Amino acid sequence: MYINLDTVKIFVRFGATDMRKSINGLSILVSEAMEKDAFSGSLFVFCSRNRKVLKALYWDGTGFWLLQKRLEKPHRFPWPKSGTGAREINSDQLKMLLSGINFWGAHTRLPYRSVV
Repeated sequence: MYINLDTVKIFVRFGATDMRKSINGLSILVSEAMEKDAFSGSLFVFCSRNRKVLKALYWDGTGFWLLQKRLEKPHRFPWPKSGTGAREINSDQLKMLLSGINFWGAHTRLPYRSVV
């Protein structure tokens, strides 16, 4: 079993998360703070206060996956410090995040339909 990042929805929780939390604690954050369903098959990503540790929670239909990445000196993950709830990102943005590329302040596509 593996997680197909091109088909799964990916949600990040802004701000810092207590990295002592495991599956139960993170699944409660998903439902209460992010207002999402932890059993939806989406990938939920959390970051530590010092931005050196990421955790991801994923339900595959039979159990939870808990993934963790810890960066070594001097690296930190680009992570929004404030905000509430959850924000959906795509697989390319997750790859950038894991690579240290700060896409949070990047230009966003404007929904214009005419020049008038």
